[in-house]
Amino acid sequence: MKIISYNLNGIRSAISKGLLDWIKEDQADIYCFQETKAHEIDIDKASFEKLGYHTYFFSAQKKGYSGVGIISKQKPNEVIFGCGFEQADFEGRVLQVTFDQFHLINTYFPSGSSGDERQAYKMQFLQQYLEFLGLKLASREAQVIVAGDYNICHKAIDIHDPKGNKDSSGFLPEEREWMDSFFETGMIDAFRQINPNPHQYSWWSFRANARNNNKGWRIDYVNVSNALQSNIADAAILPNVKHSDHCPVMLELKF
Repeated sequence: MKIISYNLNGIRSAISKGLLDWIKEDQADIYCFQETKAHEIDIDKASFEKLGYHTYFFSAQKKGYSGVGIISKQKPNEVIFGCGFEQADFEGRVLQVTFDQFHLINTYFPSGSSGDERQAYKMQFLQQYLEFLGLKLASREAQVIVAGDYNICHKAIDIHDPKGNKDSSGFLPEEREWMDSFFETGMIDAFRQINPNPHQYSWWSFRANARNNNKGWRIDYVNVSNALQSNIADAAILPNVKHSDHCPVMLELKF
């Protein structure tokens, strides 16, 4: 079971840059998209369906903003649009699907980089999210996957310039402490189970040739609950896939 998480920075833009051709070649079982930036009516779902995928999208009310989607070869047992928090659902941030083997939560976490108001909302969302996730993890046997753009680097190894970014949204002490709490709830950083090495990032600024110089941040994850730890077969970041300022991150599970 191969799962990809990918912030597209606009699904229509990504399609115009060859996203469909890449998926046709890549053939993952599930793709979790974030920042689709399109209402469902404006998404070419038929093109994904022609490739053999069931499609589910949850868009923001605001046009051209946020939004998440999941395409899956296997039809889920259940699809849940949203997470029950009013602003998060208004912004199209969470889409959930359930299969026999696990419950998958695709999340586009807020960015706080545009100013104090959005940073305050980001911290509010993070607190709400722990409560939401706690309910999903109420059983120690709960098999849960949280894929998405978390907009947070957890540790210094996850960012190219930890000292220079210590006061930047996405690497603030309170955000990194939240990540500690997230993993303490019973989640595992699947990528770090497989890849302990530095200089592996999933997002690069458009400025100063950052991607070519690999001056990036690891803010995209496919994390799993403790009950799935023994099922982790592989995890990787795919920096050579270029339809966005992010790149895909991959998790492979064996059942």
